[in-house]
Amino acid sequence: MEEEIKIKHLSFAPDNPPLSVIVAAKLAGITLPADTSTATSPTLHLSNGLKLHGTRVILRYIGRVANLSNFYGHDAFESSQVDEWLEYAPILSSGSEFENACTYMDKYMEKRTFFVGYSLSIADIAIWSGLAGTGQRWESLRKSNKYLNLVRWFNSVSAEYSDALNEVTATYVGKKGLGKPVASKPKEQQSVNGDISEKGKAGSKPSHEVDLPDAEIGKVRLRFAPEPSGYLHIGHSKAALLNQYFAQRYQGQVIVRFDDTNPSKESNEFVENLLKDIETLGIKYETVTYTSDYFPQLMEMAEKLIREGKAYVDDTPREQMQKERMDGIESKCRSNSVEENLKLWNEMVAGSERGLQCCVRGKLDMQDLNKSLRDPVYYRCNPVPHHRIGSKYKLYPTYDFACPFVDSIEGITHALRSSEYHDRNDQYYRIQMDMGLRKVYIYEFSRLNMVYTLLSKRKLLWFVQNGKVDGWDDPRFPTVQGIVRRGLKIEALIQFILEQGASKNLNLMEWDKLWSINKRIIDPVCPRHTAVIEERRVLLTLTNGPDDPFCRIIPRHKKYDGAGEKATTYTKRIWVDHADAECISVDEEITLMDWGNAIVKEIIKDQDGNITQLVGVLHLEGSVKTTKLKLTWLPETKELINLTLVEFDYLITKKKLEEGEDFLDVLNPCTKKEVAALGDSNMSNLKRGEILQLERKGYFRCDVPFIRASKPVVLFAIPDGRQQSVLK
Repeated sequence: MEEEIKIKHLSFAPDNPPLSVIVAAKLAGITLPADTSTATSPTLHLSNGLKLHGTRVILRYIGRVANLSNFYGHDAFESSQVDEWLEYAPILSSGSEFENACTYMDKYMEKRTFFVGYSLSIADIAIWSGLAGTGQRWESLRKSNKYLNLVRWFNSVSAEYSDALNEVTATYVGKKGLGKPVASKPKEQQSVNGDISEKGKAGSKPSHEVDLPDAEIGKVRLRFAPEPSGYLHIGHSKAALLNQYFAQRYQGQVIVRFDDTNPSKESNEFVENLLKDIETLGIKYETVTYTSDYFPQLMEMAEKLIREGKAYVDDTPREQMQKERMDGIESKCRSNSVEENLKLWNEMVAGSERGLQCCVRGKLDMQDLNKSLRDPVYYRCNPVPHHRIGSKYKLYPTYDFACPFVDSIEGITHALRSSEYHDRNDQYYRIQMDMGLRKVYIYEFSRLNMVYTLLSKRKLLWFVQNGKVDGWDDPRFPTVQGIVRRGLKIEALIQFILEQGASKNLNLMEWDKLWSINKRIIDPVCPRHTAVIEERRVLLTLTNGPDDPFCRIIPRHKKYDGAGEKATTYTKRIWVDHADAECISVDEEITLMDWGNAIVKEIIKDQDGNITQLVGVLHLEGSVKTTKLKLTWLPETKELINLTLVEFDYLITKKKLEEGEDFLDVLNPCTKKEVAALGDSNMSNLKRGEILQLERKGYFRCDVPFIRASKPVVLFAIPDGRQQSVLK
């Protein structure tokens, strides 16, 4: 047995550390002792005496040996993309080309979360290190609003792996860029690695690396097939994104097909909004098809199966039929002649009174322990006009009959289905076999279930029809439009779903994890504003404050200049939250954020003991480090903006409904809370959909922007994964 090859140490010139190699090893948890005693190009020394030379070569080696999912891409194509970026990264050390490179990468990252694929790779590390390694040059550009997409990505990576990255940059990057290690000991080996927190480990992400059975590169064809009876929700999103993931992985295709076989539930509104949601998710599909495109062929197939004795027409009442299926009792119509079946079939096609009493059933096996094989229904009459083709047909195929047919006809190689349909897999294969069609592989994944959440379209429709929500895009709904309206970034949803992967294990997921991912994306870039709750707000009079109000222009985000600037007015009388006023003691020194310190000299209360006014003096020479309370405040001016802050709760009060439990028994009586507040004057410029942070109150999305002074700006509270009310 060959001895395992281990890394001995990394040698490099003290004034030219290979930052990307050091960072990659740090994130991968690989111990990498450093030797800077000799002025050489980066060299990796292995335990068998062999050496690897050059930053890119060593980085590729780290990428291959690291026990991290997709660190060097998840397939040959992605690995080649990683190689492309490793070849490109050195341009960042070329002074004349630096800004051109930033412009190119900024455009490339417009709709991406990572440089390659859907998780961190050594491509990201090479580019991140190249930018960070320039020191002040990148820092000054980072604070400008020139490269918004590139800065968003850089800040996101910096925040997610902050412990490891801060340690490496503190050691190796100065204001002028890469240089000698700050605490280097030339004659000794110094470790550039060690234990890091889970936050700093790229490997803490679960893998979504799963294979499709019998899949061939370039020959995989998949379909995402929603029924147009509602809007796309978070559960459908998992199916859509997994189809795209496998199509990209196997260099195949994915199509969108609307399974429009039930005109009673479907509409063009749903089709249009499903396409809108699919586009929002960034799904790249080859074409859009409809099951209704195949209605003529499906009718021909049903008649063919009747002629072959593989299907029959049944007029048994629906409830009796269901009971007979459960008990394994054959229908009285099962032995009807082909002629009798064809006669009744024609009555169904005509939509006659006799035909409306009938359905077509497959003649499979009424004794099978798998009850889905007990003569399932293939066709039913329905006089309701179809949203695409009107009243042409009076009967429609069931999903169970149409799906295996259209999958095979459209050249689908693998049908991704959630494991809730597991018992119907045998039925799917049996129907394809009876039809004489090519077999399509079913690949199962676990349905995405969220706590306190209903994903049944029938149940969601009840909330819409009964006025419990404002529509399918209500922020309390788990629809894509609903959660985006509440403030979720699509890249957070994609990352959340792909981290779970194509696992077949049933899982009940917490919303907190999704909102935590979202916070990591929005916090580095969203602007900061100030609000004071209107009810019982308290006036603080600063006796030595400015007699004449004055204004300063300050950043909307202290660490991200791309957020722009805002005007802050300073006055002698300012508003503070009542909750903050209650925390203050007489003669206590407090910090007024974005101004300085003040000392509260007097607390005035009404006859019921409620604080109504505060009196204090500015003490701007005081140290903010010594104060316990750092308070947000607003000037007493007529320019303040009326706000309505809205916080939402779950629609039901139980984490998970048990089998047979009625959701109407666990409805949450109070799912929406509105609080009136005042906001700084800059909030008149907020646009619909803009995400911001109200300092010390949390993150919000602007749903209704400023129109006129009498109409409040409406802000929706965005959860941040900490499960606490932000409207205090």
